[in-house]
Amino acid sequence: MIGIVDTGGANLQSIKYSLSRAGVDYKLSNQWSDFSECDKLLLPGVGAAKNIMNNLKERDLIQPLLAESTKPIIGICVGMQVLFNYSEEEETECLGLIPGEVKRFKDSNLTVPHMGWNQVSMNKEFGEYSGYYYFANSYYVDSKEDLTVGHSSYGINFSAFVRYKNYYGIQFHPEKSSLLGMNFLKKILS
Repeated sequence: MIGIVDTGGANLQSIKYSLSRAGVDYKLSNQWSDFSECDKLLLPGVGAAKNIMNNLKERDLIQPLLAESTKPIIGICVGMQVLFNYSEEEETECLGLIPGEVKRFKDSNLTVPHMGWNQVSMNKEFGEYSGYYYFANSYYVDSKEDLTVGHSSYGINFSAFVRYKNYYGIQFHPEKSSLLGMNFLKKILS
C-alpha cells in the first residue's frame, strides 16, 4: 500500500485518480500513525516549498519523515523539492534527505513558471520511460550528476528525476502525463 502524505498541496485529486486507475492501493492522511502499514510514501505537491514545509511542521510530520530510513519516499514536483537541503523559494530550509539545492529559473528569455510538456531523457535503467512529461515549476533541482536518473532542459539542463538511497524525486507530473506518465508511475511504485 502507498501512503500519500497530505502536504497541503493542490494536486491530491490527480494523484488519487492516477493511483486508482493504476490499480494501486493507497491511504491518504496527514497523520503519521496512519502510514504504519504502507510500503512506500508519496509526497505530492503543487505549491510553494515554504508552505509545504510549514504544513509538514504543523502536522508533526517532519521528524517522522527524517527518521524513516527504510521505506521508499517519493516526492513529486514541490514534494521532490522539499526532499533537498534548501530552496531559493522564500529561502526555505527543507528536509535535507537528498543533497542539493533548489534554484529559480533565471533566464529572462523564458517564461517562468515552466509550464507544459517537455522532453525527459532517462538513464539506461529507465530508458524505456524517456519521452514527454508535463511540468509546472518555477524552480529546479541543482543536483549532483550521480543522483540524476532523468534530465530535462529549460534554458539549462536540470534534474527531472533523481534517486538517492531510498528517496526518489520527480520534478514533472507523471499523474498528468498521459499513458507514459501512468506507466512511469507504476514502475516507480512497484
